[in-house]
Amino acid sequence: MFKTLYLKCLDLASHKNSNFFLGIVSFAESSFFPIPPDVMIIPMVIAKKIKYIKIFIIASIFSVLGGIFGYMLGAIFFDMAMGVIEFYGYENKVSALKNSLTLEEGFLAWLGVLFLAGFTPLPYKVFTIASGLIGFNLLGFILVSLISRSLRFFIIAYLSYRFGHLFTQFMSKYGSKWFAIVGILLVLIFVIIYLIHKFNA
Repeated sequence: MFKTLYLKCLDLASHKNSNFFLGIVSFAESSFFPIPPDVMIIPMVIAKKIKYIKIFIIASIFSVLGGIFGYMLGAIFFDMAMGVIEFYGYENKVSALKNSLTLEEGFLAWLGVLFLAGFTPLPYKVFTIASGLIGFNLLGFILVSLISRSLRFFIIAYLSYRFGHLFTQFMSKYGSKWFAIVGILLVLIFVIIYLIHKFNA
């Protein structure tokens, strides 16, 4: 099933209405769809190089809107939301996360996890829904989602524009590891900055 959806997304990338379908895939991936927008972004940018900024913006905006939809699913439709959470095997973590949000450290830890989910190959949809389930701050959720998703899609779009098929080959071999490493490094930098600020306050 996943391979069929993957190939379908590749086909949509060459469609005359590819921008429209990119928006749909970006929205859906943030709440329930298993295939990431990267599958469409890379071939679209290679085919329409001068439009890489537009492509990255479409993916970013609709991904965040889809994330808000996932958040609302978690906040309003508990049974449906838990079905998605259980499918990815994260159900045991939700109650512990909800309890930890009463502490500042728990709030900051979830911010870091959200960033990693939006930037790395982690299933972002699980964390958008979980954010609604545990009642995470909506404004904080939107801001972190916007930063992480925009940063991820800009990097993908720009490197596809800059290196074309060489970047495609790199992503197929090392993409998941590369984004995971960069994401963790960024979170560590944020944590260090926060600790320095707290220590000097």
